[in-house]
Amino acid sequence: MARAALMDFDKALELFEPVIGLEVHVELNTTTKMFSSAPNPANSAFHDAAPNTLITPVCLGLPGSLPVVNEQAIRSSISLGLALGCEIAASSRFARKNYFYPDLAKNYQISQYDEPIAFDGEVEVELENGRVFQVPIERAHMEEDAGKLTHVGGSTGRIQGAEYSLVDYNRAGVPLVEIVTRPIFGAEADAPALARAYVSIIRDIALSLGISEARMERGNLRCDANVSLRPRGQEKLGTRTETKNVNSFRSIERAVRYEIQRQAAILADGGSITQETRHWHEDTGTTSAGRPKSDADDYRYFPEPDLLPVVPSAELIEELRAALPEAPAARRRRLKAEWGFTDDEFQIVANSGMLNELAETVAAGATPAAARKWWTGEIARLANAADRDATTLVSPTHVAELAALVEAGTLTDRLARQVLEGVVAGEGSPQQIVDARGLAVVSDDGALIAAIDQALASQPDVLEKIRYGKVQAAGAVIGAVMKAMQGKADAARVRELVLERATAE
Repeated sequence: MARAALMDFDKALELFEPVIGLEVHVELNTTTKMFSSAPNPANSAFHDAAPNTLITPVCLGLPGSLPVVNEQAIRSSISLGLALGCEIAASSRFARKNYFYPDLAKNYQISQYDEPIAFDGEVEVELENGRVFQVPIERAHMEEDAGKLTHVGGSTGRIQGAEYSLVDYNRAGVPLVEIVTRPIFGAEADAPALARAYVSIIRDIALSLGISEARMERGNLRCDANVSLRPRGQEKLGTRTETKNVNSFRSIERAVRYEIQRQAAILADGGSITQETRHWHEDTGTTSAGRPKSDADDYRYFPEPDLLPVVPSAELIEELRAALPEAPAARRRRLKAEWGFTDDEFQIVANSGMLNELAETVAAGATPAAARKWWTGEIARLANAADRDATTLVSPTHVAELAALVEAGTLTDRLARQVLEGVVAGEGSPQQIVDARGLAVVSDDGALIAAIDQALASQPDVLEKIRYGKVQAAGAVIGAVMKAMQGKADAARVRELVLERATAE
């Protein structure tokens, strides 16, 4: 794919003001779908089902089938709206959104249009550089997800060049809440970072409420990023593009930055921006044109005739409000203080998207320092090597168990890394892997002394250097002992015994 002309990012900001808007789709983890009794694949219990097995006549839009609203989805949607600081509508209504969906059999989507369940909210977002934004929420509305298309025969897996497409209706009807911000002004050079941080906060909220798996690599959490530019000093907003279904925090930041640079180059050259959807390409770090972006009128919304309005009682709203967890911004400040992390240490954790995993690891018994070391160190490295989300590799319970084995002296860091690789490979818990592989540290001084004496005897010159005060020469003996013990020894204890044996009369 040919890369579009891009303007230098700083130059683009000199000429234009970026305005962004974000639409985040949160799949709810209810047991069944939004309008039918079919199992919900957004719930991990049903995630790996074979194609077209989690369906009912409602999912397929068969004649005579009627939707029934999922009560738990309503409760989850209200909880999310409250956590976003929204007003909850006394009455909200479902609508039919009409246009061709190849993967939604009834050829319209049941959504909410002018009467959403939640509206007028605000979310606090703090960036790495300390800037704090109050992101305005226009609405959070309920809808159903579409199915999934698999394009076969092309080289890229996309529809362009494919010989045919397969439709899987398992996802059709999965309950969604779409959270729509108002235009966000004033972010300037921080616009890409703000987009990333905002979506991370939404993920934290969804996880803390327990209403979604919120795994971006599975599509439980997806973001459409709207970007427009307006010349400095102009009041009128520029034409926006909407980059669809970006599915990682890093990609959200990159996509917003790319669109700012791409649009700036076009506008500075006298061109105009097309209002359209665009596709993000992770491999090239570019976007490409999708379809012209429709306005609301083009969808021919009208009230869904088969569903009554949603009228939550004041008692239900207050019950759900009382059950809200701590706000993400307040929680982050509390955890930073409790864990004793510096600003830089905590920011690394926050930027990693693994704050919840760290908290669960600490709750399972690990020290904050150990939890941070393993999650942002070796686990992050393994995730990058496998091109996977770190949170999918290992559980907080297993990380806490691994840290405890190191703390107890059962494992060195080197051995612990081997154990961790075994956990990621599915070999069992850390203790099971230690037992099966025989990876525990050799704590028998007798075995260590025997290896040390042999190493000293084979290196008499080193022995003499140590005896004459050149303690650094002990490194050669320690290395030989560690090799003989296959790394299953505490290097500090080996050093102590080497010096003790070498200087003994």
